[in-house]
Amino acid sequence: MTLEQRLRSMRKTMRDMFGIARLRAGQEDIIRSVLERRDTLATMPTGAGKSLCYQLPALHLDGTTLVVSPLIALMKDQADKLVAAGIDCTLVNSTLRSREERDALRRICEGQGGIVFVTPERLAQPAFMEVLQSREGHGVGLVVVDEAHCVSQWGHDFRPAFLEIVHAVKALGQPPVLALTATATAPVLEDIARSLGLRDPRVVRTGTLRENLRYRVVQVSVGGGKDGSVRAAQAKREQLLDVVSSIQGCGIVYAATIRDVEEIYAVLAEAGESVSRYHGKLSPGAREAAQDAFMSGETRLMVATNAFGMGIDKADIRFVLHYQMPGSLDAYYQETGRAGRDGQPADCVLLFDLNDRRIQQFFLAGRYPGIELAQRLYDTLVAHCKEVPAGVTLARLKAALPEVGGGKLEVALGMLVDARVASRDRQRRYRPRLHDGIRDSAHDAVTKAVAQFEAMSVRDKATLQRMIDYAQTGECRWREILDYYGDTPSMQRCGVCDNCVNPPQIEVGKPDIAVGDALLEANLANDLTRPKPWLPGDAVRVPRFGAGEVALANGEQVAILFPDGRTRTFMSNYVKAARRAG
Repeated sequence: MTLEQRLRSMRKTMRDMFGIARLRAGQEDIIRSVLERRDTLATMPTGAGKSLCYQLPALHLDGTTLVVSPLIALMKDQADKLVAAGIDCTLVNSTLRSREERDALRRICEGQGGIVFVTPERLAQPAFMEVLQSREGHGVGLVVVDEAHCVSQWGHDFRPAFLEIVHAVKALGQPPVLALTATATAPVLEDIARSLGLRDPRVVRTGTLRENLRYRVVQVSVGGGKDGSVRAAQAKREQLLDVVSSIQGCGIVYAATIRDVEEIYAVLAEAGESVSRYHGKLSPGAREAAQDAFMSGETRLMVATNAFGMGIDKADIRFVLHYQMPGSLDAYYQETGRAGRDGQPADCVLLFDLNDRRIQQFFLAGRYPGIELAQRLYDTLVAHCKEVPAGVTLARLKAALPEVGGGKLEVALGMLVDARVASRDRQRRYRPRLHDGIRDSAHDAVTKAVAQFEAMSVRDKATLQRMIDYAQTGECRWREILDYYGDTPSMQRCGVCDNCVNPPQIEVGKPDIAVGDALLEANLANDLTRPKPWLPGDAVRVPRFGAGEVALANGEQVAILFPDGRTRTFMSNYVKAARRAG
């Protein structure tokens, strides 16, 4: 059957089984690439129909379509929709009982269940890979990697288990791969392609702009010190209650820590709101109950850490509020993208306190392995392989280094393998690679590998600063997001964000008229405590940012144009006068 014949047949399937009359922008390009059996890397905004890009081809390709999905809840939701449409599929995950798992594996061996959903952790199990490899006449025809940004060590949701996918694809005979994500920067796209071993992939980007999302930042920074922190916390609670009460419909409130989730949950419950909460320390049953209550509309609000939301398909979320800024614009765009999937207007609100950057700095501090851990890991490999020459399993390494977190240990192992300091076989056993038996050469290779992670740490700090720049800008917020992703904005202003609807304006206040010594003394005292009324053109300096020129001033906020061409907004008490150059 020719490609065009397959496309005609596929369109009929689209109408008959999915009830869809035509494909959206970009979908046909992705599907055509898949039918041509090309490796494909596609970015599509949330709600743009990524799932259809593999579901349709799966019904017209030979062999099984293997879908690697990061979350059990996400794959269950997708599988339920396929079954409802009369499409056969199979789930293999940790929630299956022994009998259910045996039945699922039997179906795969017999070539049933044309679409098979698995987690990346399942691909790391040799027994499961043997099932996929033993299927005579029923091979894997397509591997789909959903939420592919999790593959990238540059991405905000990096999961070490995703690094196993490239080995599984090779073991399955290198079938074509379709990698899907909502969006990604150029470095993340490059890292996804490298990490998955994609061969000359076709990259399809359908754009980032979602015109129904209205972005807004509420400045709550009130200065440093203990008193400033207390006032900022109070200002946040007030703004939280104001936003939640002013927007009808359901919404998600994201907080950076579990403690904040619990505190916000208590504040909203006390205010009489119908609210659920979701974080990693709740039991699986409690998390499932909270998610079900929110999804069904039993509760209006969900307060959560970033553990909640990936793959959540609730179309009528009217707002997403961030109580603290996330660590990157990637994370912020992904999380706010869960609002307004029905195409109706939705609000994306960030409560911004510059001091919140410390939370993200704390998270970044322990993200990558340093030279000490990398060297200890390598030495542990050498010692254990003297006892077990065939190689050491991840479980044994975790037992040998119990003080090291599992995720960081997997990252360090991946680093050693990428640097060819260690090797990994198909049974996921690790061995050191002793170059000519010279210990010093291995030490130098470990040091060089760690240097790569130090570069990644520097980039993460720059990414966090970009998030801060977004929160402080006086420019159109959609333009800032589009510029971050390398999209060329088609408009100067979106017309829906806070900076477009209410641009920062210069306010010229009337001078106080003092009558008598007492009033004059009071006015002088006020002048000493209130922020300086900056005017456009004033030369100023901001700690860590350097010198710039006031562009606009509005009460306590000052927009400053810096020599790099970027405009950033600060609370006026952070701004100091500077001498004009020349």
